[in-house]
This record gives sequence, structure tokens and C-alpha cells, in this order.
Amino acid sequence: MKPPIHILIADDHAVLRAGLRLLLEADPQMEVVGEAGNGMEAVALSAELLPDIILLDLTMPGPGAEATIAHIREHCPQTRILILTMHDSEAYLRKMFEAGAAGYVVKRAADTELLSAIRAVNRGEIYVHPSLTKVLLEDMLSASQQQPIDRWDTLSEREQQVIHLVALGYTNREVADQLFLSVKTVETYRARAMEKLQMRSRVQLVRFALQKGLLSEPPA
Repeated sequence: MKPPIHILIADDHAVLRAGLRLLLEADPQMEVVGEAGNGMEAVALSAELLPDIILLDLTMPGPGAEATIAHIREHCPQTRILILTMHDSEAYLRKMFEAGAAGYVVKRAADTELLSAIRAVNRGEIYVHPSLTKVLLEDMLSASQQQPIDRWDTLSEREQQVIHLVALGYTNREVADQLFLSVKTVETYRARAMEKLQMRSRVQLVRFALQKGLLSEPPA
């Protein structure tokens, strides 16, 4: 039998917390491990209890939902945050997902959606109240229509230096001498950069360097 999903309820209304506890604990696969009445309590209890899921009210007293999410994600990265709110708002939805939430459920639908949302988020999925799903789809479509990221810009400055010298024909030893690094460190930078550039051979690298104009410039 699978272990229960450990849940922390964070809401400033005690009556609502009690109702949520009854709803959740009626399911044998869910266990409420704690309750918080404000953002600071949510942060402290999450670090102490390490729940799988936090049900987080959007408008509690304290530092605010975005700051609360940031604190929880920093100290409890394994914990998934499910927003439970009365706000059926596209703006709030975007803000919460940008902050790092994994799900968004509107309170009026909690009795029918909440258990499914918790299971989905616990599996590592994203859950959004159906009326707001179009917002995420629109954001995904907008992102897909943006200019593709230049893979060169994904490299660190040191990785760019190593790849630049390799493209110019320097051996790993020569690159190491030039940059005052060990050969092993150069090999690590080179392998990491080649992976980011999605290249497997020096021929591919030289072609890329020609396109970027790297062969006509002195190494950084």
C-alpha cells in the first residue's frame, strides 16, 4: 500500500481549515499533518513537517502568497504548492505559476476538484481549474511563437572561452594553459558546453563557430 500524501493546510479561516481536514482525511490516501493560519506559519511548518503538498490560500495575512511560495520552494524544494483560492482570476493564476505554484483550484469547486488536484500535483503534474486552462494554453502558444533561444547564450562565460579556443584548433592542454585551468576542468567545460549546444563532434562545432563568426575573432 502506498504511503499517504502528507498535506499542510494554510488558510486564515479556521472553519474552512476544519472542513478541508474532514474532506481530505475521509480519503485513506491523504493525511493532514498540520495547519497554518498565515504565511509565516506556513513557511515555518513546511520546514518542520516537510509535507508533500501545501494547500495555500492566496490572500492570507503575512508576507503574501508570492513571497510565501518563494520561501517554501527555497527551504522545501520537494514540497508541491497547490493554490486554493476564491479568486477566479487569470492575473492571479499567472502570478502564482510564475512564483512556483504547481496547481490552482477555486474554492467554490474544492469539493469536486480538490482530491483530483492533489493527486495530480503529487504525481508531478500541473493542475488548473478548468475555467482557467485556456490561460495556460495561450501562454504556451505565445511562448512557442517567440524567437528561439540562441544556444550560444546558454553557455557560461568560461564555457564560451573554452569552446572558442577549441573551435580555433587548440588542444585541451593548450586551452588549459591559455586559461590557467587544469586539463580535467577544461574537459568538463567542453563536455558541458557541447551538451548545451547539442553537438557531438568538432566538425559540428567548427560549422557552428563559422556561423557565429568566432573563427575570425581572437579568443576571449
